[in-house]
Amino acid sequence: MCQQTQVATVIDYYNRWMKRWPTVQSLATATIEEVNEMWSGLGYYSRGRRLWEGAKKVVDELDGQMPKTADSLQKLLPGVGRYTSCAIASISFGERVGVVDGNVIRVMSRLRAIGAESQQPATMDRFWSLADQVVDPDRPGDCNQALMELGATVCSPKTPSCSTCPLQSVCKAYSMTKSTRSSSCQKFFSLSSPSPDVKKRRGATGKDSSECGLCIPADQWDSSAGVCNFPRKAKKKAPLKEDYVTAVVSRHCVATGGNEYFLAKRRGEGLLAGLWEFPCLQVADSSLSQKASHKLLTEHLRDACAVDIRSLKSTLLGEVSHTFSHRLHTYHVYSIQLAAMKSESCTDELGDSTQQQSVQWVEDINSVAISTAVRKIMALVTTSTSKKKTASSATPAKRKHATKDTAGGSSNAKRTKTATLDSFVKKEKKA
Repeated sequence: MCQQTQVATVIDYYNRWMKRWPTVQSLATATIEEVNEMWSGLGYYSRGRRLWEGAKKVVDELDGQMPKTADSLQKLLPGVGRYTSCAIASISFGERVGVVDGNVIRVMSRLRAIGAESQQPATMDRFWSLADQVVDPDRPGDCNQALMELGATVCSPKTPSCSTCPLQSVCKAYSMTKSTRSSSCQKFFSLSSPSPDVKKRRGATGKDSSECGLCIPADQWDSSAGVCNFPRKAKKKAPLKEDYVTAVVSRHCVATGGNEYFLAKRRGEGLLAGLWEFPCLQVADSSLSQKASHKLLTEHLRDACAVDIRSLKSTLLGEVSHTFSHRLHTYHVYSIQLAAMKSESCTDELGDSTQQQSVQWVEDINSVAISTAVRKIMALVTTSTSKKKTASSATPAKRKHATKDTAGGSSNAKRTKTATLDSFVKKEKKA
């Protein structure tokens, strides 16, 4: 859960997860729908699916026994990579292997002043080599957790606390920023043989650094950034932009007094696999007219969900954007309102055996596994509904006020006409 996600966000999810599935065996009995529902909102949903798949494999194929080495964990369990396998092996089973995550990369790159792009294969190999060399043979799990915690709390990305860092005296990045060199090095962080990254830093001094592929290039050094020159990351690529037209099909259920929403289930592979969503369709042109969008949505609902809404009108509510790590999705949201359901149980009326996607009516969309993007779309729907109710409640009062003004105006006119007539009669009598 903590991969790519902060601990503060994870805590509540972890507690609920462990309360429901405290063992590998109990998790193996769950369904993927239950797992997705529990994971809903945490992001990177493939993590939950792979955790579930791993539990099932341990129970069904490995006789309930977890692999105990980094190599076997990575080889036997689906979705377990080098970092996860080494973390489990060192923390749970005491294997002497290092771990490399974002925090460890930051600590190591500053300790050794490694200025090459951190995600390059050669640089990553160097980080793994260093991690394996510095890990404590007696307490590998504690050592690895300490390094990760140091990176998370002290050696932070933008505001490192160098003054309180226990490794300040052996940190080459700190030494470079102060233009001094440490004369001693703790045995804990010493290397058994010389390596390129401990040679004199030349790139930062403006001299030739071509002999060392791990030095920071002279033109990349920012004297004002200090230790934050490390690690050096490649420029992020702009996320791939994708546009979707989305249909929020809803109906009012008289029996419950609430609104129900029509949801479709995504396929079991790819991004957001197995999650529920409002029916949507990717479009190449983000400037499609409402008429064209309605046509595309009706065709999609008919073909994928066996739903025919051609006779219904759609209302554009607005746009919602959400970034999925490397993709920027923009949803053009349309509302389609069906007639109210009067039966005691609002059973499905849309969808049949010819549909390509699983569908269902849901009153509380948070009761099923949905993505953060769907939550944003629902927030737009809720806001639009509230504005509509406010406008409709204000309109009658305005009309009433107008009627009152009109009535008052009519009464004044009548009094004016009466006064004029009386004056005319008096004049006639005198005459």
